[in-house]
Amino acid sequence: MGLGHSHDHADDHGHGHAGHSHAPADFGQAFLIGIILNTGFVIVEAAYGWISGSMALIADAGHNLSDVLALLLAWGASIAAKKPPTERFTYGYKSSTILAALANAGLLLVAIGAIAFETIHRMADPAPVEGMTMVIVAGIGILINTGTALLFLRGRKHDINIRGAFLHMAADALVSVGVVLAGIAILMTDALWIDPLVSILIVAVIAWGTWGLLKDSVAMSLLGVPKGISESAVRGYLAGLEGVKEIHDLHIWPMSTTETALTAHLVMPGPHPGDGFLREISTELKHHHRINHATIQIEQSRVHSDTGC
Repeated sequence: MGLGHSHDHADDHGHGHAGHSHAPADFGQAFLIGIILNTGFVIVEAAYGWISGSMALIADAGHNLSDVLALLLAWGASIAAKKPPTERFTYGYKSSTILAALANAGLLLVAIGAIAFETIHRMADPAPVEGMTMVIVAGIGILINTGTALLFLRGRKHDINIRGAFLHMAADALVSVGVVLAGIAILMTDALWIDPLVSILIVAVIAWGTWGLLKDSVAMSLLGVPKGISESAVRGYLAGLEGVKEIHDLHIWPMSTTETALTAHLVMPGPHPGDGFLREISTELKHHHRINHATIQIEQSRVHSDTGC
C-alpha cells in the first residue's frame, strides 16, 4: 500500500487547513492481470459457445466482456485520481473514482437484466443444453474469476471503486459455479428447467450485492457523508473543544472513494487559539474520524453564512 502524508498550516485570518489523505493502494497490476485473464477467457468462451452451438456460453461471454469494460473503467478512474490539480479542477480528478463506482453499479444492473431476460425466455422455451461443455468451460471461468476477485479483496472495504471491480468478478465466479452445478445436474437428469432455475438464484445473489454498491455510490455522488463517518460524532467533538461556543457551516463530503474533506466554522469569543489548536483538531479528525482534509475557520463572533449549518 502506498504511503501518504499530512500537513497543517494556519494563517492570520483564523483559518486552519489540515490534511492530505493517505494515498489509495495501487491496484494497477491487479487491473492489468484481471483484464488480460478475462479478455482471454471471453475469447475462449465465445469460441466454444460457437463451436458447440451453446447460446448460454455465448451469452455468458458477452456478460464477461461487460466485466472487462468495467475493469477498464475502474482502472482509468484510479489513474485519473492520481493526476495533479489544475486551475479548473482544483481537487484534481479524484471524484472520477466515484463516477466509476456508480457506472459499475449500472453495468451490474444491466448484466442482471440481461441474465434475467434470458432466464425468463428459457423458462418459457427450454432449449437443449450441452452439459459437459457447460461444466468444462464454466469450471475454467470459476478459476479465472475467483483469482481476479481475490486481487481486489483487500481493497473492497475501503474503496467502493475497488469494491465495484471485486463485485463484478465475484459475481462472475458465482455465475460460473451455478453453470457448473446446472451442467452436472442436466447430465444426470436431462431436466432442462434446472438451468433457468439456477440462473434465477444467481441473479438474486448478484442483485443483493449490487444494491449496496449502488446505494453507496449514489450517496457519494450527492456528496453525502461517507459511510463509516458520523456527522453527529464529529459535530460533538468540535462543539466540545475548550473555548468553542458555537459551531456552524459544518460540511463533510467525499473527495474520492478513499478521501474525505471537512469544513467548519468555530465561534470562539476569546483570542485566537493558535496553530497548535488547529493541529490538534487535524490529528483527532484524521485518527479518530477518518477525515484527512479539514479546513477550520475560527470566528470571534458569529458570522452568518448563506450556506446553511
